[in-house]
Amino acid sequence: MDQPTITIALFVHFRKEFLDEIVMALQQEFYCRVIVKEMYIDISVFFDPRRRQYNGDKLLRMVDSLDFNGSAKVIALFNVDLFIPILTYIFGQAQLSGRTGIASSYRLSNKRYGIEDGDKYLLDRFKKEVIHELGHLFGLIHCHTPTCVMRSSTYVEDIDQKEAGLCHKCRTILEEL
Repeated sequence: MDQPTITIALFVHFRKEFLDEIVMALQQEFYCRVIVKEMYIDISVFFDPRRRQYNGDKLLRMVDSLDFNGSAKVIALFNVDLFIPILTYIFGQAQLSGRTGIASSYRLSNKRYGIEDGDKYLLDRFKKEVIHELGHLFGLIHCHTPTCVMRSSTYVEDIDQKEAGLCHKCRTILEEL
C-alpha cells in the first residue's frame, strides 16, 4: 500500500534547513511521504483591521478550497498573526479528521516577547505546532499527558514543555485509526 501524502503548502519563505527539519519531523512522526508546495495567494482579504490579525477560520476555508491533488492531508504554513473569533490569538488550527490545517510561526519566536535567541526556539515550537495540527487532521483530540505534542497550548511556554512527538496513548490511537 502507498504511503499517504502530507503536503506542506508554503505561504511564507523559510530557510531550506529550517523547512528540512520540519519535513523530517513529519516523516518520522506520521510515517508519510511529505511534499512541499510553494504557494502565493493574496491573503490580505483575511486581515481584520480592527484586530490587526488574520482570521484563521476564513484562512483555513480558503486553503481547504485549493486543489492539492492526491494529498491525504495539507498543512499550510504562514507567518501572520492568527485569531479565531472566540480567542485572542491562535498558533494554528485544523479540521478534526479533515484534510486541511494551518499553522503560523508569527507568535513562536522569543523575539516577539522581547527575548533574544536564535532560531532554535522558533524551530522547536513550530515543529510541535505543525505536528499538533496534523495530529488533529489524523483524528487525534487534545491529550492530557503533559509532555504529549497533542496537549493543548495557550502560550509558548506550554509548547516548550511538550515533546515533539505523540505519547504512547496517542500513538496507539493514531495507529488504530
